Amino acid sequence: MSDVLFIALCTLLSNGEDFEDMVEFGHQRRGWLTDLLGLPNGIPAHDTFNRVLQIIDPDALSACLAQGGEALLALVKGGLVSFDGKKLRGVSPHSKGTSGLFILSAWVSERRLCIGQKKVEEKSNEAKAVPALLSELGNTLEGATVSIDAIGCQRDIAEQILHTGAEYLLSVKDNQKGLLEEVSEAFRFCPPAPQDHSWEYGHGRFEERKCDVLPAREVLSPGLLSKWKGLQSVVRIVSSRELNGIKSTETRFYISSDKGKGPDHYNRFVRGHWGIENHLHWHLDVTFNEDASRARKGNAPQNLNILRKAALFRISQMNDSLSLKKRRFRASLNNDYLIDLLNL
Repeated sequence: MSDVLFIALCTLLSNGEDFEDMVEFGHQRRGWLTDLLGLPNGIPAHDTFNRVLQIIDPDALSACLAQGGEALLALVKGGLVSFDGKKLRGVSPHSKGTSGLFILSAWVSERRLCIGQKKVEEKSNEAKAVPALLSELGNTLEGATVSIDAIGCQRDIAEQILHTGAEYLLSVKDNQKGLLEEVSEAFRFCPPAPQDHSWEYGHGRFEERKCDVLPAREVLSPGLLSKWKGLQSVVRIVSSRELNGIKSTETRFYISSDKGKGPDHYNRFVRGHWGIENHLHWHLDVTFNEDASRARKGNAPQNLNILRKAALFRISQMNDSLSLKKRRFRASLNNDYLIDLLNL
């Protein structure tokens, strides 16, 4: 089984995508693999790769590929861990919403590392998967800040995050109408100071973000404060974007259990939350072509998703001028480069 998993990971690092590619990689690198693994039964057939990845428990595979305990704690402490879901469209291309295979991931933005994931069950939603993933990660999150979009803005989720030793940063939208009204009114009648300004320009897009922070105890009603354990700050982000001459503005509100943090902190962390879209989900689709995958049976789609994330972390750590996609291509041509990616 270890031979099968090692070849599968090497294939994904080397620009391969499916079970047939794993067989081809095995045959093309057979001499190197035989020296490294032994391969007493030769190169597995594509049906063998398929069957093995169908039956392996995804939680066990995640645990095997995770960093060591102390190293993992060092990576997340003081940093941002973003929770967000992604649907694997190739598994069930005609399904809608969270039906089909929908996976919630916990992403360490600064390290570009996925430290945990949980399948969202059929006829369910991300809010029900969040507590299960928080329980699984436990004190690994201690000292970090957990950010979740509006679907995770629930009182029991906020309390569970605090129990792990982490702080929360939750987006507030219409699913918490009373909270949204009080937070938005607070910024209307109590103009904060100071304000943090940040901006980005690239590829014809200019984006400006302004962040304001108010102490929750000074602007929210006692009744509302009593419902949200640990609530310390309310945050407003006003984003202005100009793309191809078209301007748009969006205002978003957040609640946080962090005390004494300034607007620069929240501006950076809110921006960092969307790193899970730009640096994980986007690369899974574009760099690894995940949505084109037709592996659909058993646990194979989940396990391939885990192996892709492991491969993405490794190619992200390389210190060269190549894009992530070009690093995979170089690994397919240069075995020494592949060895560097694997850190052998």
